[in-house]
Amino acid sequence: MKSDQKKFSIIDEGFTVEGMVVGKGRLVIKGTVKGSVNGDNVVIAEEGSVYAEAKANSMTIGGLFDGQVEVDKELIVLSTGNCNGKVKCNDLVVEAGGLLNAEVTCMSQKDKRAR
Repeated sequence: MKSDQKKFSIIDEGFTVEGMVVGKGRLVIKGTVKGSVNGDNVVIAEEGSVYAEAKANSMTIGGLFDGQVEVDKELIVLSTGNCNGKVKCNDLVVEAGGLLNAEVTCMSQKDKRAR
């Protein structure tokens, strides 16, 4: 594999991961994750469920997220997404039909530089 290729990982439907998931590149979750997730670009597909403490550069929720998440850049809740818990992000997008039932903190660029 060439080093310049984008890294891509999938936790497919029918798989359940309990514990810590850490990785670079894009992580697509179609199964279930319980524990913690740390990655660059995390995508929870419509059929995916995550019950975790998560940290990512960007995250897209099309399925279920329940827990605490900190996103450095953009958090997107798709029309099929359901986000519950506690959210800390820079930019937040919730499509029509998407559910956001969370305590939300949006950081300004000034807040990010102070960290």
